[in-house]
Amino acid sequence: MKTMVLLLAGTILTSSCVGSFGLFNKLAQWNKTATDSKFLNELIFLVLSPAYAVCGVADFFVLNSIEFWTGDNPVANNVGKTKTVKGSDGLDYAVKTLQDGYEMTNPDGQRFYFLYDKETNSWSMMTEGLEKKLFKFNEDGTIQAYLDNDHEMTVTQDAAGLFQVRQATSMGTYWAMR
Repeated sequence: MKTMVLLLAGTILTSSCVGSFGLFNKLAQWNKTATDSKFLNELIFLVLSPAYAVCGVADFFVLNSIEFWTGDNPVANNVGKTKTVKGSDGLDYAVKTLQDGYEMTNPDGQRFYFLYDKETNSWSMMTEGLEKKLFKFNEDGTIQAYLDNDHEMTVTQDAAGLFQVRQATSMGTYWAMR
């Protein structure tokens, strides 16, 4: 019996399954917005503190382990939810999580889709019925980037690889001023 307990403890403690703690975070997020009063929310927190402990333990031992081994936390699922995201242009975009990617709606109402293909481990963009490949994750840890001029390039998954793709898409043109 001692051996079984030690083996079980070893598998739990050495699996490094730090996950999203989806159940605990959902409870905390609900608690923060339960009322308009932060004092009432604190009172609710104190009353529900045993529920936080139960959710934390369930996340730690069960849900985060499932997420580690399958890559998907059943509680942290955001499919169908829409968030507003401010773009680099200062405008607000609606981003809806899909089963296989994201639907993005710009302020003019035009929709773009960023889709993930699990079979080919690749991302593409679809707009107005036209699909354009963006990139693919290669087996060796590199990325196959698909450029606008129908060229492809293989880069590393780091800042240097991103810099190479940026140079290739901007044609390497730089402007300097004194």
